[in-house]
Amino acid sequence: MLKDKPQRGYWCECWTEDLTEETGPALRASFDAYSAPQADRWVAVALRTISPAFDPDASEQAWEWLYDGRIETRRALLRAEPCTVTITQADTRITWTIRPALFLPLAHRQAANLPRCAYEFKPRQNY
Repeated sequence: MLKDKPQRGYWCECWTEDLTEETGPALRASFDAYSAPQADRWVAVALRTISPAFDPDASEQAWEWLYDGRIETRRALLRAEPCTVTITQADTRITWTIRPALFLPLAHRQAANLPRCAYEFKPRQNY
């Protein structure tokens, strides 16, 4: 299915930062969501997956967002507002960001007719 119009959605990222070092945050994962429920679910699944390894304070932060903060996050997303969820585990800060985005359609090679010369290409053999 080839879409020819931009599609609204949410760009989601997960960043970590070592609070004991002077290096900046590192991008760990990104995800393109096409609905507010899909965007906040991405964060919720990640939190539920890693929360058993958290210390008691970080675990409390995680479950507080899962039970109460998630509702406000969803409401903000539906108002097209960016959201951030941050958990600090020992010396590591984990931050999920969700921002409204407009996804542009890209040409998909299989849906297009390629020029004749594309089928005449022969790979070069190395001798």
